[in-house]
Amino acid sequence: MTAFTPDANDNRDMPSLRYPVICIDGPSGAGKGTVTWRLAQALGYQLLDSGALYRIVGLKAFEAGLLDTEGKQSIDEAALLALTKSLQIVFEPNSESGRIDIIVNGGKIGEQVRNETVGGYASQVAVYPKVRQALLKLQQDMATQSGLVADGRDMGTVVFPDADVKVYLTASAKARAERRVTQLLKAGQTADFDAILTTIKARDERDENREAAPSKPAEDALVLDSSNLDADAVYELVKRHCQDKGICFKQ
Repeated sequence: MTAFTPDANDNRDMPSLRYPVICIDGPSGAGKGTVTWRLAQALGYQLLDSGALYRIVGLKAFEAGLLDTEGKQSIDEAALLALTKSLQIVFEPNSESGRIDIIVNGGKIGEQVRNETVGGYASQVAVYPKVRQALLKLQQDMATQSGLVADGRDMGTVVFPDADVKVYLTASAKARAERRVTQLLKAGQTADFDAILTTIKARDERDENREAAPSKPAEDALVLDSSNLDADAVYELVKRHCQDKGICFKQ
């Protein structure tokens, strides 16, 4: 269990990558979470859910009154940065759920951090360069501790440009909305396909066109469209690509 504290004032160069790093980038709903978890388990690597970091900041910013549901409220960037730097974040693997439990400032954050609304908050705060810088060092430090599988949107382009393996996993907005609806219904929740699709398209627009680290494939990334692939097929394709890049699997 490792606690991380963002520090926007740390201007040291990125540490050397002493362990293998695999970057899985792409939009929400493309299947990144599933493939990164399986890779981390198969390799015995640490897992970085970078999107969770921005979701944490977005959720805490909303709770602090720094933004509203639709993002129409002007954000005080200085207050947002101060909030970001105040967060004590711990990631704990949970083998039963197949997810990473998140503890922030001593309290566990539940599944609300992964819902569509909080995903929108994350996209809003991610456009601020100082917030991104505050979280950058935190993420890079994880690569100095063990092998790492990093799930995000700019892992291979900004955070780990020298990573051993880079994959950009995408899917159509329609396919991702359908997957989210299925996920919500299985959890016993209601789901509005049109509303979810609208939210996904709006988030894509922000993420792909933001000035700071826009979401896009690295030049040397393997680009996979999972629209018509199941999780097993995606995993096998990514695993084979990792093996081609010299990553050795335990089994």
